Amino acid sequence: MLLNVNDLSKFFGADPLFEGVTFSVEDRDKIGFIGSNGAGKSTLFKIILGQAQYDGGTITFGKDLKIGYMEQFLVKDETASVLDETLKVFDELINIENEINDINLEIEMGTGDALALADRQHILNEKYDRLGGFVYKNKTRSTLIGLGFSEDDLNKKINVLSGGEATRVQLAKLLLSDCNLLMLDEPTNHLDIESTKWLEDFLSSYNGAAIIISHDRYFLDKVTNKTMELENKNLTMYKGNYSNFKILKEEYIKTLENKYENTKREIERIEGIIEQQRRWNRERNIRTAEHKQKSIDRLKKDLVAPPDEEEHISFEFATNKSGGNDVAILENISVGFDGNTLLKNINMHIRRGERIFLIGPNGCGKTTLFKTIIGMNEPMGGMVKLGANVEPGYYDQRQDDLDKRKNVIDEVWDKYPKMTQTEIRNALAVFMFKGEDVFKDIDSLSGGEKARVSLLKLMLSGSNFLMLDEPTNHLDIASKEALENAFENYSGTMFIISHDRYFINRLADKIYKLTPNGIEIYAGNYDYYESCMKEEKAPETKTVKVNDYKLKKEYEARLRKLRNDIAKCENETEEIEKVNSALEEKLLDPEISGDYTKILEITKEIDENKAKIDELFEKWETLNNELEREENANI
Repeated sequence: MLLNVNDLSKFFGADPLFEGVTFSVEDRDKIGFIGSNGAGKSTLFKIILGQAQYDGGTITFGKDLKIGYMEQFLVKDETASVLDETLKVFDELINIENEINDINLEIEMGTGDALALADRQHILNEKYDRLGGFVYKNKTRSTLIGLGFSEDDLNKKINVLSGGEATRVQLAKLLLSDCNLLMLDEPTNHLDIESTKWLEDFLSSYNGAAIIISHDRYFLDKVTNKTMELENKNLTMYKGNYSNFKILKEEYIKTLENKYENTKREIERIEGIIEQQRRWNRERNIRTAEHKQKSIDRLKKDLVAPPDEEEHISFEFATNKSGGNDVAILENISVGFDGNTLLKNINMHIRRGERIFLIGPNGCGKTTLFKTIIGMNEPMGGMVKLGANVEPGYYDQRQDDLDKRKNVIDEVWDKYPKMTQTEIRNALAVFMFKGEDVFKDIDSLSGGEKARVSLLKLMLSGSNFLMLDEPTNHLDIASKEALENAFENYSGTMFIISHDRYFINRLADKIYKLTPNGIEIYAGNYDYYESCMKEEKAPETKTVKVNDYKLKKEYEARLRKLRNDIAKCENETEEIEKVNSALEEKLLDPEISGDYTKILEITKEIDENKAKIDELFEKWETLNNELEREENANI
């Protein structure tokens, strides 16, 4: 048992945020923590971490518990490189390295007590090896690359990173720490699909435990073995991942409903007996009635009504007109900004009623392409043509369409001045803005609240061509499911940028994947796309490249060279390891074990060989990463 929380409660004034929260975390548990925005998930995290007070209950920590939370690994030195900042999590190993280097220098200079230095060197080398000193640099590089950084990015200064990139550095430091309980709050924010998949693999093989607040249902399904939900001020723990939770919760609610109804019927039956006994009004009948009343009291005491379903947002997207069959045609489009070309030779034909999802790594130009189609950016080349009677509606993931100087009701009403105040307030109420909430300043809203205002404005537009850039960001699971339900009933055309694989899986009939060589089209949902990746199927449409034969030969030559270099590294490493084994056997020779000069010489040679192995391993891993990238390029 790493952590035990029992009967925990938290109040704000007289109002409970949650009560009776009880759960435990065992070694290697991967617990998905879900609940609506504002339910108290992050507050519960802060209480466990000692950053917030609680009003009742107990928290018991295991003896060897070491918690890792992202805020503990803030990126503070803005002048450091991405790699150097991340390596700071290994300060102990770096200090050992420095001390070993100092000892080696003293030995070479002949200063100090040779015997004492040799003993200290041996102790430090053992500790260095035990703590992973020979692999920590490679592990750090692999983690950063897995989270979406390129080799060139590793040398970038922290002060030039975007907010999302800085968050990924913070996440890398957390994952590389020696904590045995990770507490992750929305870890897939700012990650593209490939980085999220890498994180899934990391957490699935992670030897410690994790509690993960997330609205990413696909991610939760891949990683978690338990699910706890904070709803109606109470917490319930379920076995299994998110999909299993959905089944178990439905069964749990049905069981509660059946028990509640059966108990109510039993109370009514006994009340009928009591009434009958009292009408007879004999002493024996009165005693019977009193005995039956005690039974009713017990039943009422244990009577638990099923929890009321929490109120959630409701969407309904309708179109003002149907529009033509050809919604958008892109011919040889090139897009970019500030003179930098991000994409070129992009060709698309979007037809009425299609549900197309656009995927690709962060920074590849998806949002820029959308803004070019919508007319917010001029194309750098080519032509965009929207069809007859096409009315596009754009959802900006940054919510730049919102005026921070306005309040909520004015932001919506100014967009739709023909609507009455009652109509505006009714629409806002459906989107969970009620009473005084409609007068909140836009600038003071949370990310989820801003998303709701933007989605409401879009819903009221009646557009028949929805272009949505990450519409599920900032939404809790219930809101995502409500949005999915609305889109399933929407008769218009949808073109959506998303990293939400669950969302893509439910709605997509086509997936467009942006690659350096153009667009690949997959005629299906996310599961179909994944099956294509695993089976290396060709997509439905793929950009034809000039001089394919020549490119193929060059590609094969690069692969041969990389594989030869990898084999060379492996052979060299094996030879050095054989030399070290022989040297370590020499140290056991009685003639040498008493000669400190020879011990120092052999130890020095072993250490130099280990450093060579370390360098070869770094080179081997870099070559393997390069080989993997080449093989995945589908040339």
